[in-house]
Amino acid sequence: MLPDESPDMPAATLGALARTAERLGYHTAWLPDHILPPEAYGPVFGGVYEPLVTIGFLAAVTERLRFGTSVLVAPLRNPFVLAKQVATLARLSGDRVTLGLGVGWNRPEFEAVGAHYGRRGEITDHTLELLAHLFSGSAAPYRGPGFGYDRGVFEPVPAAVPIMIGGNSPAALRRAARWADSWQAVSLTPAEFAERAAPLAAGARPVVPTVRIGWPEGASADDVADTARSYTAVGARRVAVHFGPYERYDERMAALARILVDHGAVSG
Repeated sequence: MLPDESPDMPAATLGALARTAERLGYHTAWLPDHILPPEAYGPVFGGVYEPLVTIGFLAAVTERLRFGTSVLVAPLRNPFVLAKQVATLARLSGDRVTLGLGVGWNRPEFEAVGAHYGRRGEITDHTLELLAHLFSGSAAPYRGPGFGYDRGVFEPVPAAVPIMIGGNSPAALRRAARWADSWQAVSLTPAEFAERAAPLAAGARPVVPTVRIGWPEGASADDVADTARSYTAVGARRVAVHFGPYERYDERMAALARILVDHGAVSG
């Protein structure tokens, strides 16, 4: 997880951290999303720099590192514009984009931007169905439950945009099972994670189980590595780490990478 919670962080820091993550052998750099939160950006609300615009910038200064949203709040956005932005990012980045979606949780933010909080799950499902149609390259008219059109040309058709669903609720798990390539859990114990991940990994269309963790105050790199291993031991295929205050990000990324490389968990 790249730090995107402080308006005081220089924009150049994100580019420098992405290049460092790539050099250290990390797989994906994730960015959070909030458009108009009711309180200051910080530990609760991330997304000072809009994630899709930021991914365009970061893809231009890296070569191999993937980028994803963790998570983009789907019902706050026009789904056609979202599809166009993501397809463009995929093409320009060399297919290095994973679209992580969630339904959101903060009612005041929905009200502030005129979005429908009560229908956010339904709207997210409709968005996923529309994205699947547009990304398939089909020229047929589309009549879905939430959106539709009779005439329309969608380009660029992306070669591949993996979908990640974030969230721990039964609805999020059902959504992941139907639409996603991967699922990302947050704030679950390893036992809770294993319970939810097992049906996804064994389903008719297996979904890759992943988890996002933080760097607790006072924890060492060994502590965080042990936490990561506790999740991989029960089925997590990838672990995303938020390293805390941006001022210490590069130091902590390097410390964790050294430990994991030494134990064969990541490539050097």
